[in-house]
Amino acid sequence: MESGFAATLKGLNMKVTPKRIAILEILSKESIYLSPEEVWQMMRQRFKSIGLPTVYRNLEDLSNGGAITKVIHPDRKLYYFSCGNPGHHHHFVCISCRRVEDISFCGRDEIENEVNNTLKGKVLSHVLQVYGICNACINEKKGGI
Repeated sequence: MESGFAATLKGLNMKVTPKRIAILEILSKESIYLSPEEVWQMMRQRFKSIGLPTVYRNLEDLSNGGAITKVIHPDRKLYYFSCGNPGHHHHFVCISCRRVEDISFCGRDEIENEVNNTLKGKVLSHVLQVYGICNACINEKKGGI
C-alpha cells in the first residue's frame, strides 16, 4: 500500500524519493516550524551521508510544490512547517514558541480591489503570514511576572 506522503507527492507531480518522504514525516510530527538545519539533524539519523544542501533543495522543492509551508521569519531566516489544511488560508506564527496556527481571514478581495482600482494592476498571487505571540506564551509570561 502506498503511503499518504507518496500519494501527496504523486498528486503534485513530484518524484517520490525516500528523502522527500522522510522530510514530510519529520515535519508532519511537529506542531512548530523547523529550520533547515533542524530538519537536517533529524534526517542524519535516517540517512548517514545526507548533506545540508540536499535538505535545503528538497525543502524548497516541497515548498514550491505546495507539500509544505515556508515560514519567512522576521529574523529573515527561512523555516518550514507541515500544514494539513488543504483549503485556502493563512498562518499566525508565534515568534516565541514557534507554533503555527491557521487563520481563515484573507482579505484577498479587498487587496485585489485596491490593486485593480488604485494601481491599475492585477494580482497574480499573495502570501499572508501574521507574526505575534500566541495566547499560551502571553499567559506563560504573565504567570512569570
